[in-house]
Amino acid sequence: MFDASKLPPLREVVGRFDIAAQKSLGQHFLFDLNLTRRVVSMAGDLSGINVVEIGAGPGGLTRALLESNAHHVFAVERDPRAVAALRELAQQAENRLTILDADALKLDIADAVPGPRQVIANLPYNIGTQLLINWLMKADQFTAFTLMFQKEVAERIVATPGNKAYGRLSVISQWLTEPRMMFDIPPSAFVPPPSVTSSVIRMTVRPTPLADAQREKLETVTRAAFGQRRKMLRRSLSAIGGAELLKTAGVPEEARAEELTVEQFCAISRLLD
Repeated sequence: MFDASKLPPLREVVGRFDIAAQKSLGQHFLFDLNLTRRVVSMAGDLSGINVVEIGAGPGGLTRALLESNAHHVFAVERDPRAVAALRELAQQAENRLTILDADALKLDIADAVPGPRQVIANLPYNIGTQLLINWLMKADQFTAFTLMFQKEVAERIVATPGNKAYGRLSVISQWLTEPRMMFDIPPSAFVPPPSVTSSVIRMTVRPTPLADAQREKLETVTRAAFGQRRKMLRRSLSAIGGAELLKTAGVPEEARAEELTVEQFCAISRLLD
């Protein structure tokens, strides 16, 4: 049984491999094992699951993942200093840790990691949102995501109609997954501390999307609607059908984008040619 508490302190590992966090890589490391264990616990039962960690760094979260009952951990990291530290960790991991020396934005996770798979990660701030959007485009390849974002991004993912944070990311996330905000992490927990609070979010992939829609058409509608979110939908959607489109979909033409449910956006998208 893997026991992270018996390993050298992470600060010692960071010093030995000279892993100073790089702003260009969006790196903010977590050293507190109790905190990383709590993050992993939010994912629930991981038996039989191949876990993908993005931006593993010196291995803080990786250690907690190896303590879980996950079948295997795949740590994605492109910083050569961190890769060296992770390879040392792999020697203690009883053949349950594979290091993928790759750019997460370019990596085809389904090709590199057997299913069933989940992503559990402290995402680099500078690419976190883009990574999530990429994964949502292939949501059926995953069972769930347990992710750390800037709190502002997490709030956008879980926001409901009528909330000022509600937008395109809310709609696509809730169409394909059931997202839940789990807990906040203060800047002081990270090394170096970021300027904002972070949040852990759990996103369970839906067996089928919340409502019938084609992704490209749904994106067309939400892009137009939220691109001019202060305008009534009859104006913001004028290029794709405007008032007539809304009437057919059963949506008041005086409504604004932030007032519509995910199902209503899907209903409008189904009317596009």
